[in-house]
Amino acid sequence: MTSLPLPAALVRDILAVSAVPQTGLRRRALLLGGAATVLAAAAWSPAARAATPWEGAGATVDAQRLVRWIQSSGNHQGMPFAVIDKPAASIHVFGPGGGHAGSAPVLLGSALGDRSAPGIGQKPLSQIRPQERTTPAGRFVSEPGSNLQGHDIVWIDYEAAVSLHRVRGAPAERRVQRLASPVLAERRISNGCVNAPTAFYNRCIAPWFGREAGVVYVLPDSEPFAAFFPAADAAYPLARLPS
Repeated sequence: MTSLPLPAALVRDILAVSAVPQTGLRRRALLLGGAATVLAAAAWSPAARAATPWEGAGATVDAQRLVRWIQSSGNHQGMPFAVIDKPAASIHVFGPGGGHAGSAPVLLGSALGDRSAPGIGQKPLSQIRPQERTTPAGRFVSEPGSNLQGHDIVWIDYEAAVSLHRVRGAPAERRVQRLASPVLAERRISNGCVNAPTAFYNRCIAPWFGREAGVVYVLPDSEPFAAFFPAADAAYPLARLPS
């Protein structure tokens, strides 16, 4: 199984958080406007620049390509944005000006796959089949919201009932411990929602995404990068960074 190192301070931060019981999330759909993508004209030359701190936090090459395109094209339209790097089970958060605010491990849908099953947002959690527990890939305009218990969350895809929220769940699921695990397979546990460490959520997500709309980019784990982000793939076509 693949593993990535975690900073010791972040591990301590995660383990210090107590889990909260999970509840179902079912709401009426909201109409969210998507922004048109813009093709960046600049060519990518990674050999000519040094890696930034967030890139050294376990970001995949595709995550780096996507962020470079977002920053150069202004695709986030001046809103805060987050890149959920599914292949690395991590999240990278950026402010409205494109500056890096922080990165952290996340928990994702237990099933591989980049599309939500039709009608899944209307299903009770008990009726969601194992193969349907995917975190969808793509570009989403997020909205602040709350679940049925009144906990604040960030809607990624309202129609599919996929949200970004603080880690919670039954103690037997060991979600807090899974977040601290360097084994990526350990971080595939949810029904499709994205769970972030509580302290990180409070510091880097709630102040922006919990108050206003943002843009959440979710990288695919099964389909090609170009299937979801063709403009970024065309603008930054290199397959990997030099070692």
